[in-house]
Amino acid sequence: MNSGSGKSRRKNASAMKMVGALIGVFRRTAGYTQRELAERLRVDEQTLASIEQGRRSLRAEYAEFLDELLDTKGALSVAVANMPEVDLFPRWAEEYIDLEREALALSWYENQVLPGLLQTPAYARAVLQNDVPALTEDEIGLRVEARIARQEILHRKDPPTASFIFSEVTLIDRLGGDEVYFEQLRRLRADVPGVTLQVMPVGRDFHAGLAGPFILLETPDHQRVAYTEAPRGSQIIADPDEVSYLERRYAMLRAQALNPQETKSLLDRLLGER
Repeated sequence: MNSGSGKSRRKNASAMKMVGALIGVFRRTAGYTQRELAERLRVDEQTLASIEQGRRSLRAEYAEFLDELLDTKGALSVAVANMPEVDLFPRWAEEYIDLEREALALSWYENQVLPGLLQTPAYARAVLQNDVPALTEDEIGLRVEARIARQEILHRKDPPTASFIFSEVTLIDRLGGDEVYFEQLRRLRADVPGVTLQVMPVGRDFHAGLAGPFILLETPDHQRVAYTEAPRGSQIIADPDEVSYLERRYAMLRAQALNPQETKSLLDRLLGER
């Protein structure tokens, strides 16, 4: 999830702030408060504030709507279309990254690789080296850097309540070799406040996660959403019925998986095999 140079990343951040400042100017000129404009845009006020502060990118469909509403002659659409190209994250993942950054709670099920928020730099690099088509070394380095930067949310003053369930398959594969493998196991074994880990063992005769990985999030305004990702796209799910369906699947997975203490014992056994 990432590419571009350090210089281009700084430029992109500045461009996001510029677009956000323009929205603020256009909004005030048109006589809207943040709350009023957020209601017209059908987003919460905090989301609009994040966009105006340059902390969240303006999506193309929002730009088009605002150009029409605020009579800005297409200025915001042009600005979004010509943002510096950095691609630290695939375009389809940007909205999820914004949600992840501000989440109050996060529940993540993964069945092929360890969740990105739990990966060591070396493990992340090993995962990205398996990408097809192959990435360049520069692209891999930048994507690793961005992936590790996302992990800061688990160590902030008010971290989200985070639950991770991952298949035992991810502990059988040794991506990157033994040194990377055991370093990753030690990372998983280290206790992090607010973080719960559970392993879904292989060999079960019933498994609630066969449909694939997914993530559940609670936003700062207590909205519950879900996220699913495919190789060339993703989906933010906000429909309450669909989110409830995935929440029930996650609850079943928690019941089927090893409990947190059993998971620690498994990691201890694997570490002892060195």
